[in-house]
Amino acid sequence: MYEQTIEKLKASPKKWLITGVAGFIGSNLLETLLSLGQRVVGLDNFSTGFQHNLDEVQGLVTLEQWQQFTCIKGDIRNLETCTQACAGVDYVLHQAALGSVPRSIEDPILTNENNLTGFLNMLVAARDAQVTRFVYAASSSTYGDHPGLPKVEGAIGRPLSPYAVTKYVNELYGDVFARTYGFKTIGLRYFNIFGRRQDPNGAYAAVMPKWFSGLIKGEEIFINGDGETSRDFCYIDNCVQANILAACAENEDALNQVYNVAFGERTTLNELFTMIKERVADVHPEAKKSKPTYRDFRAGDVRHSLADISKSETLLGYKPEFSVKAGLDRAAQWYIEKLS
Repeated sequence: MYEQTIEKLKASPKKWLITGVAGFIGSNLLETLLSLGQRVVGLDNFSTGFQHNLDEVQGLVTLEQWQQFTCIKGDIRNLETCTQACAGVDYVLHQAALGSVPRSIEDPILTNENNLTGFLNMLVAARDAQVTRFVYAASSSTYGDHPGLPKVEGAIGRPLSPYAVTKYVNELYGDVFARTYGFKTIGLRYFNIFGRRQDPNGAYAAVMPKWFSGLIKGEEIFINGDGETSRDFCYIDNCVQANILAACAENEDALNQVYNVAFGERTTLNELFTMIKERVADVHPEAKKSKPTYRDFRAGDVRHSLADISKSETLLGYKPEFSVKAGLDRAAQWYIEKLS
């Protein structure tokens, strides 16, 4: 399914808008779409995205491909900017958001402004521009305190953070715009996406890039809780596949839905630490001696997370190519090259 979709795009290029284009996921979407000969508009305010991510993509594609990219420095909290970005666009991949559960607990107003006001601005602008498909980054945080494993799209609990509230309301807005305006949306509930260009710096950095960086530099590694907390880690190329399949889905039953985007396996933080340490130690042998420091559980975190990806497989044709181990092999190469 994915290979067929790729061939169709190559034969008939489209115009895409990626919000949050200078971020981790956005820049990987940009890299793939440009390599497929697509025209891309990017929108970013560079609050959590970086010019160096775009510079890296530029170095990975041809000059001709790079010339198909237009970057708008602007904010999704401004409706005029969203309207400008959506002009003439076929597909929107809305990745822009203020991530992090802890940040949302510390500053719920800022999270709300970006993830709800900004999201609604983008929905309105995309609807008015009559884009073919609006694909947006939803989140596994929407499952909240629901205890069931694996997580199935139709069964959610109460949100555990302001961030989770915003991501759930995104889904509600997507559904309402579908039913009220006939606007075609698809939400992708990301489960712990990781890979190249994921930022290891800052107070709210994700665990995986932070550990890669710490082990490479010989710094202390912290694990929240006892390390038996588990997550469904999903390599970035699987995430890119899901976005492209969602944007190009032709099956009417696949539209106006939310989907889990994950690999479908559970890895504990202790297991993850060991796997990262082994890969770093191949190049930096001193990392073998590293032992993590355990500290308190983090507020708003769920204990275990595991996705059922059968709906994504059935309706979108999603078939994740990279396991956690295969993804870590690739991620390790990137982090060691960039941080050593």
